Amino acid sequence: MKIITLHKPVNIDSVYNHLKQNLNPQFKKHKPTIFLFNIDKNADNSIEITQPELYDGALFRIEANGYDLNITRSEHYVDDVNSLTLESALNELFDELSGKGGTDLVQEG
Repeated sequence: MKIITLHKPVNIDSVYNHLKQNLNPQFKKHKPTIFLFNIDKNADNSIEITQPELYDGALFRIEANGYDLNITRSEHYVDDVNSLTLESALNELFDELSGKGGTDLVQEG
């Protein structure tokens, strides 16, 4: 799991709306493609990013915890080029969400 702090309280609805609106366009800036990722908010207030045409299960699961985002990447696709590109796009979008405070990687492992 990777933990990123946004230096301000995290609202999972804001994160979801930002990802829903911007993740696919941001990904396409890095890697032009014809497929789209699904961004879904679950009943437990987590966000899952999937692409069922190419991958089984969620590529990423995101949970809010105070000022932090807990991000779990599927262990099955850690070296996959789309997963790595998606992670880069996510990091850029998290920076946007944080505003002037930026983000910090608190833990990765």
